[in-house]
Amino acid sequence: MKKNKISKNWVNKQRRDIYVRQSKVDGYRARSAYKLIQIDEKFKIFKGGLSIIDIGAAPGSWSQYALKAAKSGNLISIDLKKMEPIGNSLQIQGDFTEKKIQEEIKKSINGKVDVVMSDMAVDTTGIKNIDSIQTGELCKEAMFFAKDLMKENAYFISKIFMGVTFNEIVADGKKYFKEVKVFKPNSSRKDSKESFIICRKVR
Repeated sequence: MKKNKISKNWVNKQRRDIYVRQSKVDGYRARSAYKLIQIDEKFKIFKGGLSIIDIGAAPGSWSQYALKAAKSGNLISIDLKKMEPIGNSLQIQGDFTEKKIQEEIKKSINGKVDVVMSDMAVDTTGIKNIDSIQTGELCKEAMFFAKDLMKENAYFISKIFMGVTFNEIVADGKKYFKEVKVFKPNSSRKDSKESFIICRKVR
């Protein structure tokens, strides 16, 4: 009974959500596209000709926006799940945390990249500290992987959850990058603990 109630609440929330409705109008695969759009509006990240890596890309809404904004740029999308093709992007299916997948990504890029972005999160348990720690580990892994692949003025964007690992992630960001900001887009639901860390200029 409780599960049905939660499912009904989720469906009702989706129906009322302006970003869910707008994503259907604009042709994005998920409402999460607007989180990246609003990050871009604030930080002016995407322009033509960029080389981009999208980690944890499924269902592909971030890749859709990035490829459109980067115009003639190159994009590699990675996820555990198989995705429908997006333009001329390269898709790698597998677990990003595995070394063989990271090696495949490195072999697929031509020189250094302009943007590494990650909307990765673990399947939430409902226990906020555990969710924060596990998603924080994914963010740190992506950040550590990205720093050696990025151009000097490149951007790293990642989902983080407010919680026990937040300060540690920000400290890691400052260790690897000269500029570190934390931003919560309007499209991120108010009851969600998520924010996004935006790092620039590799040290």
